[in-house]
Amino acid sequence: MSVSILSQTDCALGEGPSFDARTNRLFWFDINKSNLHALDFESRIETVQALPFMASAIFSIDEKHQLVLSEQGFHVRDRGTGALSLHHAVEAENPLTRSNDARAHTCGAIWFGTMAKDEAPDAGKFYHFFKGKLTVLYEWAHIPNSICFSPDGTTAYYVDTPTHQLMRVAIDPATALPTGKPELHYQHSGAGWIDGSVCDQDGNIWNARWGASEVACISPLGKVIQSISIPKSLQTSCPAFVGSDANQMAVTSASKNMAANARAAAPDSGKTFLIDMPFSGRLEPDVLI
Repeated sequence: MSVSILSQTDCALGEGPSFDARTNRLFWFDINKSNLHALDFESRIETVQALPFMASAIFSIDEKHQLVLSEQGFHVRDRGTGALSLHHAVEAENPLTRSNDARAHTCGAIWFGTMAKDEAPDAGKFYHFFKGKLTVLYEWAHIPNSICFSPDGTTAYYVDTPTHQLMRVAIDPATALPTGKPELHYQHSGAGWIDGSVCDQDGNIWNARWGASEVACISPLGKVIQSISIPKSLQTSCPAFVGSDANQMAVTSASKNMAANARAAAPDSGKTFLIDMPFSGRLEPDVLI
């Protein structure tokens, strides 16, 4: 196993990494700077698109279009020009909230969360979006994170980060809508906070630990079975499987709100990392809008 720096760019709040197999590119956001980053895996050339809003997630629609989730809602992005057009508004009337974590289900649906820009409690929600229909799943969220799905599509995972409780809920694999009540999957009691997650082919949840400089692996039974250190980066934020075989992992991080002594001890905070080891990852599915 090796951990290296994939992008030297210092992101105030690096988030939402997503590997696009059609173009062999990793996309991610600096939410606080309203930038969309893209890195070509063959040439290692990185480009940045300045956005007119805070955005946090990107999905593939088809060969010509992507879907960007922002503080205003979902926007269709032209792959060739980068042009954006509003597709479906989400909390656009509320300037105090923004989008946060999100993940696509194999059926083409999306789960995502919103939160207060100043991280005030109980201002956010968990949502479901599928074929143009927006559904509120859970209200009164503080910092929604860790959204991912089991490989058979029958279980969703999520966390409201300050609770330290990674939840699971049974869902309909044809729609990704809940069919049961949420249950506790994993209670975190160690260093850091549960941030973004992704689930591999074996049902293991790979979770970025904000404030702990690591990515932890949580088994389908809710036990931590592995931990990967991300050296010199304190605020790891979200993982994504990358490569044509989804057998590597990219991890975003953040440098925001770090005191001088913390930044000196973790000077690579804000950069994006590559973990090279034999993951049994999964590529992200297209979404149905």
